[in-house]
Amino acid sequence: MPMEQNKPQTAESNGRLWGTQANDWANIQEGKCRPVYLAVFDRVDIRPGQAYLDAGCGAGMAAQIASERGAATSGLDAAKNLLTIAQTRVPTGDFHAGELENLPFSDNAFDLVTGFNSFQYAGNPSAALTEAKRVAKPGAHVVIMTWGTPEGMEAAELVSALKSLLPPPPPGTPGPFALSDATALRTFASDADLEPIEVFDVESNWEYSDKEIALRGLKSAGVSIRAIEHSSEDAVDAAYSMALMPFLQSCGTYRIGASFRCLLTRA
Repeated sequence: MPMEQNKPQTAESNGRLWGTQANDWANIQEGKCRPVYLAVFDRVDIRPGQAYLDAGCGAGMAAQIASERGAATSGLDAAKNLLTIAQTRVPTGDFHAGELENLPFSDNAFDLVTGFNSFQYAGNPSAALTEAKRVAKPGAHVVIMTWGTPEGMEAAELVSALKSLLPPPPPGTPGPFALSDATALRTFASDADLEPIEVFDVESNWEYSDKEIALRGLKSAGVSIRAIEHSSEDAVDAAYSMALMPFLQSCGTYRIGASFRCLLTRA
C-alpha cells in the first residue's frame, strides 16, 4: 500500500506551475532530454510487451518512445494539461494525474519504472522512490535521472539565473543539484531498498533557433512560472536573456551544453 505522507502534497501546486505553458514545454523544452530517454531505453533494452511506467511523465515524450518500441506504457504527472498531450501522443497509454508518493497502480506491476527529473521534486522524495519500487516487479529496473554535476556545465548558469527572482525555499529544501553527487544518488536509491547498479551520464545539449524560442522554452518550466508570479515576466525575460548571451552562435542560434546523470537500479 502507498506510504503515509509526512510532508505536504505538491501535485496541486506543481500541476498548476508545470501546466501553465504546456504546449511550449511539449514542443520546445521537453525534447532537450530526448537523448537521455534514448540512452536509458537502450541501456535497459526495453522490449515489446514490457510494462513501463514513467513517474512524472510530463507531456509523454519518453512514454511515446517506449510505446514505439512496443512497450505497454503508463504515466503519472501532476499537470493535467501535460497529460492531455501525453494521451494524444500515446492513445493507448494509461495516464493518471496525482502524487508521486501515491501511485495508482498495483504492486509488482511494471518491468521498468523511470523518474526523469521527477522523484527529487516530490513533497517526500524518499516516499516517491519507495512507491516506484512497490509498483516495480521484483528484479525490474528503476531508473532515476537528475542533473549532472553543475561544475563546468553551461546549463547550470540558466538554472541559477532565476535564483534572485524566486521566493525563499522552505527550510531543508534540497537544491536542483542535490542528487548530482554519485554517492548521494546511490544512497537515495539504497534508502528506498533499491539495488544501485550503475551511474552513467548523458550529454543532452540544448539548442534553440532564436532567442524568442529559447525564452518560450525556458519559461515553460515550473520554476520559471513561479519566478514570474513572484517577480514579473519582464524580470524573468531579462535574467534569461543575460544568461543566454554567452551561448549565442554566429548564425543567431543558441547552443547550451547540458548533462544529466542517471542511476540504474534493480528492485
